[in-house]
Amino acid sequence: MTNNIKVLRAIKNISQEELAKKIQVSRQTINAMEKGKYVPSTLLALKLAQFFETQVEDIFTLSEEDKNI
Repeated sequence: MTNNIKVLRAIKNISQEELAKKIQVSRQTINAMEKGKYVPSTLLALKLAQFFETQVEDIFTLSEEDKNI
């Protein structure tokens, strides 16, 4: 799964730490998501979408590998 969290953070001009505080997770969680090392729960994905005022699908995209289910 790929994501646009880093891009969306840049648009809002906020750090990983600031985003983490807003959605009540650690900075390490944000970092791991941005690097594709952590797949968020549905609740966390929805919190991110609400924070960025967008749809979950605009943040997260299935990779070709993930589509082969």
